[in-house]
Amino acid sequence: MSALSTLKDLVEIQSESGSEDRIVEYIVERLKDLNPSILERDKVKNILINQDSDLWIVTHIDTIPVKRNFEFDGVYAYGTGCCDAKASVTAIILALEEVEPKFGVALLSDEEEGGRGSKIVAEEFKSRKAIVMEPTNLRIANRNYGSLEIDVEVFGESAHGACKGVNAIEKAIDLISSLRRYDVLIQRIEGGGFDYVVPDRCLFKLDFFIPPEVDFESFKVEVLRKLEGTRFSIVESSRGFLSGEIRFILERAIEKAGLNVEYTEMRSWTDAINLREFGWDVVVFGPGELCLCHTEKERIKIEEILKAKDVLIALNEIIESNS
Repeated sequence: MSALSTLKDLVEIQSESGSEDRIVEYIVERLKDLNPSILERDKVKNILINQDSDLWIVTHIDTIPVKRNFEFDGVYAYGTGCCDAKASVTAIILALEEVEPKFGVALLSDEEEGGRGSKIVAEEFKSRKAIVMEPTNLRIANRNYGSLEIDVEVFGESAHGACKGVNAIEKAIDLISSLRRYDVLIQRIEGGGFDYVVPDRCLFKLDFFIPPEVDFESFKVEVLRKLEGTRFSIVESSRGFLSGEIRFILERAIEKAGLNVEYTEMRSWTDAINLREFGWDVVVFGPGELCLCHTEKERIKIEEILKAKDVLIALNEIIESNS
């Protein structure tokens, strides 16, 4: 099957986190000609291939809730998950149908929610090397940011709207303004109503992007100190990292595939974070534009999928020549 038809099949199978059964069945059926002894499914709907390999290709099969159905305009394919990360899944499937894989593969569930699929793989198969396929425009993301995601609740004092109370929304705005010197995303804010009352409660969610060179614990202490007097809870806390030897192996595969080697950074949380915590040497690389993912504008060029497939085939040849 072609890259376009494979991608179309994958995108038209809805696979929100927690509902990956149908896409697992499709992928297993596509890969049924692989040696049965190297293709397995685990208890959380991960598909694992060549588990004894030292170097793995990793991506995820789940998506956010559907915002757009599949479309193709002759250049770009559109649709929820087409880039994040079904373009990468397509490249992996096409590569596996052309070569006998010397690398391991993990197609993971639950990346868009709790990352449970990668947690289980990371803990069971410690200290491997992995190329985690996420949208990087086929650039090597060897600098991976950490994150600190926090839910915050600010309190005021209610009063009739014509009277002076303590406006929780204004307090929240002042607090958020004091935090803008950091690299931070305001994901959500809510408070107040339409009953002409000074709001006494405001909730918001912050996500801090933390470069790998920054001391994570010191940063965390500094931010939490600024939240004193609020009620807050840490939703996600993860350290950034720099890739090791794996980035040089990926460089060789990209060059062997006839592509230019370019570098970038990954600011978003990916399964690479969980793998790194258990000692894996990880780099992020894959087709597509991260900035359009999770939106109705998500898209992918078919030619990028084919280039990614060529890199995987080149990587397989490198591993085979070294064995």
